[in-house]
Amino acid sequence: GVELSRATMANWVIQVGQRCEPLMDLLKKEIRSGPLVNMDETPVQVLNEPGRPNTSKSYMWVFRGGDVERPALVFHYDPSRSGDVPQKYLDGYQGYIQTDGYQGYNVVGERAGIVHLGCWVHVRRKFMDVVKARDKGSKKNGNADVALTHIRHLYAIEKEADEKGLKAVERYQLRQEKSVPLLKQFRKWLEDISPKTPPQGLLGKAVSYTLNQWERLERYILDGLLRPDNNLAENAIRPFVVGRKNWLFAGHPRGADASATIYSLIETAKANDLEPYRYLRYLFERLPVAEAEEDYRALLPQYVDRDLITNMKF
Repeated sequence: GVELSRATMANWVIQVGQRCEPLMDLLKKEIRSGPLVNMDETPVQVLNEPGRPNTSKSYMWVFRGGDVERPALVFHYDPSRSGDVPQKYLDGYQGYIQTDGYQGYNVVGERAGIVHLGCWVHVRRKFMDVVKARDKGSKKNGNADVALTHIRHLYAIEKEADEKGLKAVERYQLRQEKSVPLLKQFRKWLEDISPKTPPQGLLGKAVSYTLNQWERLERYILDGLLRPDNNLAENAIRPFVVGRKNWLFAGHPRGADASATIYSLIETAKANDLEPYRYLRYLFERLPVAEAEEDYRALLPQYVDRDLITNMKF
């Protein structure tokens, strides 16, 4: 029955975020260990940023990577949407990165030792926009429908691999056998219709986007560990986007940093099949006595005692 002010609770969350900084440093190391980093970003309004008006747009970035079987997710707040943000965060990283078509990621993707993958879901959305804009009474199938059929066939191969439980090597072989010919057919079709399509229309923009991104889009066939889209990052950032509709803004950069920390821990827990509330209880009970790096590492969602968390009684 104790009344706690919003400011008090916000300050507690900030203190929790500061106490968890060693965990964030370790998650960052996990992500840089490779072999793949998925990235995305979304706007966030942050008040009281030094030298900026309260109406300024800032960004929450998300990075997903590390061991494929035990992934790490990190949310990172920054006032900028510049490509310098992911470049600095991934300093020293070598391996695959996967993003949407935002040009800010090009700085990282062009670095030596980096292989940049695109996202087929973003391509599909652009062709879906053409279909949605079409006269609702029209039953005519157009070029956008043809493109969507090509994409659907590519994903059918991924579904087949999932249903068969194929390992990375087997998935790679299946793609070489089935996906490569489909990709060649799709590209030829795009190149054929491109000169006949008005470039400023929705269809023209979808075709141009796909062809401009093509090298990145087809790179998922290089390794069975890779996916055709960036959904892993988009799915991780979605809870933040939904939450933002309710809380609207962060009151201070310290609050945005604390929010990034809490989201990082919760989404990493979810990615490792842990119930978030149980994990946080486990973490906060043991965090005060952690001292050495190995103590903090043992508290990461990837390395905790799963049986102990499952059997916790409140």
